[in-house]
Amino acid sequence: MRIIALSCCLLLGLASCAGETSTEELSLEPVAFSELPGWILDHQADAAAALSRSCPRIEKKSTDWKLVCQGLSVVAPGDDGAARAFFETYFQPYIASGRAGDEGLFTGYYEAELRGSLHKSKKYHVPLYQHPNDLVTVDLGQFRPTWKGEKIAGKVAQGHLVPYDDRAAIEVHSLKGRAKVLVWVDDPVDAFFLEIQGSGRVRLPNGRILRIGYESANGRSYTAVGRVLAELNELQKPVTMQSIRAWFASHPNRAQEIMNRNASYVFFRKLPDGDDGPLGAEGVALTPLRSLAVDPAFVRLGTPIWLATKDPGGVPLERLVVAQDTGGAIKGPVRGDLFWGAGNDAEQAAGAMQSRGHYYLLLPRNAPNDDQ
Repeated sequence: MRIIALSCCLLLGLASCAGETSTEELSLEPVAFSELPGWILDHQADAAAALSRSCPRIEKKSTDWKLVCQGLSVVAPGDDGAARAFFETYFQPYIASGRAGDEGLFTGYYEAELRGSLHKSKKYHVPLYQHPNDLVTVDLGQFRPTWKGEKIAGKVAQGHLVPYDDRAAIEVHSLKGRAKVLVWVDDPVDAFFLEIQGSGRVRLPNGRILRIGYESANGRSYTAVGRVLAELNELQKPVTMQSIRAWFASHPNRAQEIMNRNASYVFFRKLPDGDDGPLGAEGVALTPLRSLAVDPAFVRLGTPIWLATKDPGGVPLERLVVAQDTGGAIKGPVRGDLFWGAGNDAEQAAGAMQSRGHYYLLLPRNAPNDDQ
């Protein structure tokens, strides 16, 4: 079988990444559905329901995807047999690999719940900001074709675009008068991890739930504080969210210093009320254990993916998911972040997940091809 090697600029017409200078690429080798570990045991109807949320967006990208979504429309909800037949009819699986091989890292994330108020007080003193009025996002593709798909963020100072305030500056209130506070919460560590998750629920004093999600970021590079703590020999690998939280709790005088090592800062917006779940980067509601965050430089949002890894307890986790989200730490051709849902169980599982594994992209049978 032929191996199709695709740079981050080529996969199914994706906008290029740092592409022209990146040395990484995604290689796809076709396999049979019978080679997908656990394929016959999965409830593909759940994945079909997740894919149906992506269809209104992805079917506009190509004729192939339009035909796929038309085929999906006749699959009855909950019918695993029909859903499995649909995927086997319309898709060809490809095992994905990068320059380091076909094994990658799979982590988890969840919808966080915080305690907060619409008004600042002694208890609720940690701001979650909306998009600042002086934050400028630049589409570099408008200036040079080879930069298509690349964006930077900053602010204008004395007629020049300069980097935006980093976390350390924002934490000492550099945004006063420049950004509105969406809500005030009671714990800076919870606020920090909310940025990593990208969305969450804030429980207000009257019991009302305010759903918030990612709106923009300051454009600074993301740094994993777990890696920082490991490099400082403060934590032993594997580093989990729980071990980071425990370290912060036992070192309150150093917690902000370590969090500031991640210069990236996220701004939030209010999401519609409802029970459909938080919105991912694709703009559709995420489905617990069926939505995967990926690097969009290599995987188009809306793509079904067969995930073959292990859960935090070491039990095989083999299921069909859909690429519906992204994340600052999710980089590379074989890298994924599985959405576990909301609540304490989801938080515990997501925070502990550090699993090696493989994934297989399911692409419409007419793509990719050797012309790409």
